[in-house]
Parts: sequence; C-alpha cells; structure tokens
Amino acid sequence: MALFAIGDVQGCHRCLRRLLERMPFNPPADRLWFVGDLVNRGPDSLGVLRMVKGMDHAQVVLGNHDLHLLSVAVGARPLKVSDSFSDVLDADDRDELLAWLAALPLMSRDDDAGWIMVHAGLAPAWDVETATRLARQVEGELASHYQEQGFLRGMYGDLPARWHEGLNGMERTRFVINAMTRMRFCHPDGKIDLEHTGPPGSQPPALQPWFELWPHSSHRIVFGHWSALGAGDHGQAVSTDSGCVWGNRLTAVRLHPGPLEFFGVECRPPA
Repeated sequence: MALFAIGDVQGCHRCLRRLLERMPFNPPADRLWFVGDLVNRGPDSLGVLRMVKGMDHAQVVLGNHDLHLLSVAVGARPLKVSDSFSDVLDADDRDELLAWLAALPLMSRDDDAGWIMVHAGLAPAWDVETATRLARQVEGELASHYQEQGFLRGMYGDLPARWHEGLNGMERTRFVINAMTRMRFCHPDGKIDLEHTGPPGSQPPALQPWFELWPHSSHRIVFGHWSALGAGDHGQAVSTDSGCVWGNRLTAVRLHPGPLEFFGVECRPPA
C-alpha cells in the first residue's frame, strides 16, 4: 500500500486529472493525501471539490484558501477580486460541499508510515502529540461553528505570535489556525512570522523556515502553501506546492514505502 501526497490544487481541475493519470496510483489499495487549498485562484474550484469529495481513498487537510471560502460563504469576509470560487457559492450542492469542507482536519498523521500532513506547518513549540491535540480541538470548533460569522471573523489576525499553553478562547484557536495554514518563517525563539512569503534566503536574517526549527521526531511532515519554496525534500519536511495556479507545475510525491519519488505535470497560467 503506497501513500501519495498532492500539493495545492487551487481549482486546477484539469491539471489534477492529468497528474492522477501520470502517477502510479492504484486505488483503492493506495492512499492519497491532499495538503489543502483545493480551491481558489484556479478556473474550476467546484470541479475539484466534487472530485476530491467523491474519492473514498483520499484524505484532505484544510488550507487558508479553503477557510477563506467558508468565511466568504457566510459573509464573514468579502469576496476579493482575485477569488475564483463563485462557482462553488452558486452551486446547487453548495451546502453539502461547504459542510464537507468544514469537517476536514487541520492535520493528519499516519504513525505506521511515519508521516504527518499539514497545509503550512507546525509551530516549533509543539511536539507531535501537542500538535495533534490542538488540531483536534480546533477542528471540532470549525465543524460546529463554520456557519457563524462571528467565529469565522475571529479566526483572522496575526496575533498572538507566540505559543503558550495559557492561550485560550479565540486567541488559542487563531494561533493554531495561523501556524497550520499560514506560517512560513519563524524566529529562533519560536515566534511565528506571517509577513514574509518569499523563498528561503529572501527573509530578514532573524527568520528561519519553520521546518528548520521543528524538533526531530519519528514523523516526517509533508506540507504545501509555500509556492515560492517549491516542491522538494528538506529532510524532516517535504514541500509540495510548486505553483500550479501560477502556470508552473502540480506536484505529487510518493511518501511511502521506500525513497521519495516526485511526479508532476505542467499547468497553464490562469486567464
């Protein structure tokens, strides 16, 4: 049984279909992970959601664009000029799709294969068990309150930037969501940075990629979100976002068994 992960699809339905045809993927024996951001910026968010929702062998984690869709759907955030998920908002099965999306996890783990999946990253202050516990707590909140404007508005903001167990209420929820769906860089003391989005080397000297500060464990981490980083093997972590929606590639990686193996297809830029 093989385990594959696919990077940020962001509404690139045709590209996803071509990638699945190229991969040596054998459902239902093999398993397929999606690292989040199924929707937005690409031309067919509705097609991607319907397709992935119908895959019994797929596991998905939430990304920041998926959360943005939920927020726009209930009026907690305005629709941006760059947003391209109106097809989902206007669909006859909109409510079913949004409920499915809201029930997705923020983090998945496979202890047998030794892998964790998250959209953006894990705060350096956490270990695997802490991250799992916090993900489950916030997932329960999202599933229960995804139709409430006040809750979804409260998710947004860059503070607090440091984790401590004394955080509670929306501050605790916001930190977990920011780390798992938005983070790229951190300070050496674990303070997360949500401003800098470029590749490693473009950031101020005080910042490091979050995965360089993650304490080593029995699990490796596969993530997306960081198109400027691209797809690659970083030792403890593996990145998968290769900028499909910007006309680059959609990437998949076989995580288990054996050595990593990357697959990709070229994608057309959005019109």
